[in-house]
Order: sequence, then C-alpha cells, then structure tokens
Amino acid sequence: MPVTSVETDAEALTLTLIADFPVGPERLWAVFSDPRQLERVWGPPGWPSTFGSFDFTPGGRATYRMTSPTGERANGRWEFVSIDPPRGYEVIDSFADDDGEPIDTMPAMRMTLTFEATPEGSRLTSVSRFASTEALEQVVAMGVVEGSTLAMNQLDIVVQDLRDYAQGKGTQLEVLSDQHVRITRLIDGPRDLVWRAHTDPDLMRRWLLGPDGWRMTVCEIGDTVGATYRTAWEPEEGTPGEGFGFDGEVLYVEAPRRVVQTEHMTGTDFPSTTNDLSLYEEDGVTLLTLLIEYPDAATRDMVLATGMVGGMEDSYRRLEGVLVG
Repeated sequence: MPVTSVETDAEALTLTLIADFPVGPERLWAVFSDPRQLERVWGPPGWPSTFGSFDFTPGGRATYRMTSPTGERANGRWEFVSIDPPRGYEVIDSFADDDGEPIDTMPAMRMTLTFEATPEGSRLTSVSRFASTEALEQVVAMGVVEGSTLAMNQLDIVVQDLRDYAQGKGTQLEVLSDQHVRITRLIDGPRDLVWRAHTDPDLMRRWLLGPDGWRMTVCEIGDTVGATYRTAWEPEEGTPGEGFGFDGEVLYVEAPRRVVQTEHMTGTDFPSTTNDLSLYEEDGVTLLTLLIEYPDAATRDMVLATGMVGGMEDSYRRLEGVLVG
C-alpha cells in the first residue's frame, strides 16, 4: 500500500501522513489539482467525495461532500492559502454545513500537501496543524487516522492510466480489512452503457450468469432508495449445482455513478452484506469498483471460498461482449 506512515505529534499539534508512489510528482500534482480526479481519493472507501466548487487560486475556496453507503453526508470546505505548482499547496480545511459554511463547533486544520521526487518516483507528505490539543484529539477520535490511510491508499489506482492499471488483468480482489474487500474490473465501454447493463433486466439476463451453463430466472430491479430487488439463477440441464438467489434493499443511488444495496441469499439465515458499486470512466473505458462490507471475517472468507471472483470474471467478460453487440 502507498501509505508508509501516519503519525500524530501532541507537542507540535500535527498529524502527518506519508505515502510513496512509482510516478513523478507532476502526476500527483495533476490528481490534487483536478477535482474530478481528487474526488476519487478524498474520502475512504464507502465515503467517496464530490467536489461542488473548486476555485484553485490563493484565497479561493473549494467545497465537497462525502456520502456514506446509506446516503449520510459529511461536508467540508477548503480555503486555499498558497499554491506552488507542482510542489504542493496549503489549505484551511474545515467541517462545513450544507451551505458550505464552516461549523464553528468543529475543529479546523491548516493542511499542507507536498509532492517531492524520490529515486523510486515521488512522495506525498500531508501535514495537518491544529490550534489545540483538544482539536487534534477530537479529530483523531473521529477516526481520521484510519480514514486518511484508507483514502490515500486509493491513490495507487488513480495515478496510473486506467488501461495500464487494469486492462488484461481481469477481475482483481483486494482484502482491505476483516469486513471489507474491494473488487475492480476494467470494462471496455463507456460508463452510461455499463450503468444501463446493471439496471436493465433484459441486458442483465444476457451477461450476469456466472460460469457457463447457468441461466437467470428472476431479475426484479430496484432503482430508487428503499426499493427492493430480487435475482435468481438455475443450472441448465446437464450442469451440476442447485439454484440460488439474492434479495435486498437499495440504500443509495447516484446514477450513473454509484449504487449501494444490501445483499442476502434468499431462503437462508446467512447475514446480509452491503455492496457499494461505483463506476468511473476515462478515455472510453470504465473502472468498475465493488466495495463489499461483510459482518465479520468468517463470513468474508466463506463467501470468497465459493469462487465468487471467478464467477464474476466470467460475467464481466460476457458483459463486454454485450456492450460491443
């Protein structure tokens, strides 16, 4: 993972994060000076950000929101203090209300981002300075150390060209924690079509089949928050296995970018998971990212042991054929 250290200094009232990358500092600058790229990083998995404004000038302001899988929002505001391209910039980072105004009862911090060359590529150093020990402790208690680490570890994907990062590698699995895994797959097609393929029952019946020899028998889609859905599959004649299905509830929708829903195996007492699907398009291809939250490590390992990832790869290969057709 890119992040090598996250340290707090109660005496200096600082929180320092360091991360290393195999690309030049100009590439890091490009990410942190472009809100569309930055919002892929600024927020841990499950809480992606959306920048509403980004006045990238000294004295200018940027506003953003981070949205949880259930639609809960956390708003923030930056005020740019100084900008030194491509070496970095400094901002006042504040918690904000829905209008983008700082919340007086929440601590603000002075954050400096620095990008410097290393023999292996580049180093990102983020130093946040606080006005008091209480402010530093309050932010740490809110989970900023863990959240910042998970957020910045997403940069290894963002700094690479999508085709270089994912093309030809198939469906990739990363275990992020006892409860979270991240699955990524590059789909050769634009985001709008990939989104439609996930929300149109007729299209889903053509590709969401897992290994060869199975057919989808039920495909009831929920496309609004609070709606329920149901899917089911059965083996074709001569194919071993027993039919199964899933049901759940839609928790959040932001078409054509993100959908979050619970998933439960129909007819069982197995616990539900939360599946957070996001789509990002670059140069005509779409990076599909599925963040799955399990109730515990045992459930995670049980599900992964079923060969789920291999079945997903079979389906995604089929999906690309559907998009071309």
